[in-house]
Amino acid sequence: MPSTTGSDPLALLPLRPLEFSILLALAEEDRYGYDIVKRIAERSGGSVRLAPGNLYQVLDRLIVSGLIETRERLDQQDERRRYYGITPFGRRVVAAEAARLEEVMRTVHDLQILPTGRNR
Repeated sequence: MPSTTGSDPLALLPLRPLEFSILLALAEEDRYGYDIVKRIAERSGGSVRLAPGNLYQVLDRLIVSGLIETRERLDQQDERRRYYGITPFGRRVVAAEAARLEEVMRTVHDLQILPTGRNR
């Protein structure tokens, strides 16, 4: 994913599901690694389990792309924790991806692809 800070958010779409999940977790608030993992697991009902090695690879990629950044924050429980936060460009990319997915789901509903009872 090339660095495109300040450019067109659409250039980064579609996002990989894990990238989108991390950005959503950080859109709520700044978080450290394990907190990101916990939030994604909560939001997915436990169906998404994330290995630390995978997490940090994606975080590094999102930093290079200008979607997130490390944040200075003193953590009284563990001063070694590194916090991450979403950038304004990252928020624009998340909004663009959400709009893209909403359009995809509109098509799914229009075509009545979901099992009975799951369509609007």
